Amino acid sequence: MTQRVELAAVMDRLAIDSLITEYAVTVDDGDWDAYQRLFTPDGRADYSSAGGIDASAAEVAGWLAGTMELFPMRQHLIVNRRLRFGTLDQDIDDIAQVQADYVNPMRFTSAEGGGDGAAGTESSAPDFICGGRYAFTALRTPQGWRLRQVTVQEKWRQVQQRSQNHTAG
Repeated sequence: MTQRVELAAVMDRLAIDSLITEYAVTVDDGDWDAYQRLFTPDGRADYSSAGGIDASAAEVAGWLAGTMELFPMRQHLIVNRRLRFGTLDQDIDDIAQVQADYVNPMRFTSAEGGGDGAAGTESSAPDFICGGRYAFTALRTPQGWRLRQVTVQEKWRQVQQRSQNHTAG
């Protein structure tokens, strides 16, 4: 490999890493327009293993917008990213497969209105935490790397009851 090819591979890896990070941030922030822009026009997402839907990015964004209203606090942690480049239409490195593990703590909306997830408002433990593995397929486009497919493989989940923490003043 030449230095130029190695540099291009490093740049692609950084761009794909950024794409995966943007994916997590858009879901956590509830920015559904930005979520859709991360995908190719034919992009799809499959959340069926977590009780969700398998549909186009636009349909999934609409479903997520409604579902995530239940969780005003959410924070995806996507780690252990394994990236492999592939071949698409005889061009090398135009497609990438990424496997990445995730942990996702979330807080349910409180019936009393105090469940905004801010530190110190109630228990610091999340109400709901799940984990598993993502399978991402990224495609090089004229606009840069975009997601063609996202598949959530939820492996576990835990629902916790809130405990009331009171501190003496």
